[in-house]
Amino acid sequence: MFFIRPLATGLVICLLASQSVAQPTKKMTGEYYLSGVREVGSGIKLNADATFEFFFSYGALDRMGQGTWQQQGNQLTLTSRPRPPKDFALITSKTIPGNKLTIRIVDPNKQLLRYVECAVKTGTNIQREMTNSEGEVRIAQPSAEAISLRFELCPDRYSVFQIDNKAHNYFEFRFEPWIAEAFFDNVTYTLTETGFEGPHPLLEPGKIYSFERP
Repeated sequence: MFFIRPLATGLVICLLASQSVAQPTKKMTGEYYLSGVREVGSGIKLNADATFEFFFSYGALDRMGQGTWQQQGNQLTLTSRPRPPKDFALITSKTIPGNKLTIRIVDPNKQLLRYVECAVKTGTNIQREMTNSEGEVRIAQPSAEAISLRFELCPDRYSVFQIDNKAHNYFEFRFEPWIAEAFFDNVTYTLTETGFEGPHPLLEPGKIYSFERP
């Protein structure tokens, strides 16, 4: 069994990988752990069937991912399924009484609701607010051209929603099940004597990290 722990958030992560790749070199199979980064637990397991499993643990949240791997010479390439376009889904929008715009996040895990950054764009004006413990933000403006959401525990990107009906001032969203999943888009690593080195999907972009056998 691999070293992945269950997600602390209770989010259900969809991990799908069905791509076929060339037969891997057997000597590469095994577990590799991130080296030289304090207070971060992360690793990649290369399976004999050309699939891989990834985990990342920092603070209260664990993140996982999976996909396929291929070795060509001294290069190792990891590929996940395509990342869906947004990490949130708009459930409903409508007009309610009042002159404020309300954004509400819903999820069975109430501990997650306070960690969403909401950005509301109207013309050249952009207002940013964090959701409260109930998952709500109220902004003193009657309408929006676009709403952007970002989950602070997985701050990889914003999910942007263009608003067609400017009369609507209430918007309800939910997390997508893959919001905490890590994705590899043909990420290439260089083999070393102890493992391989290259980028990390959740750490500083452009920096080279080492993954080594225990």
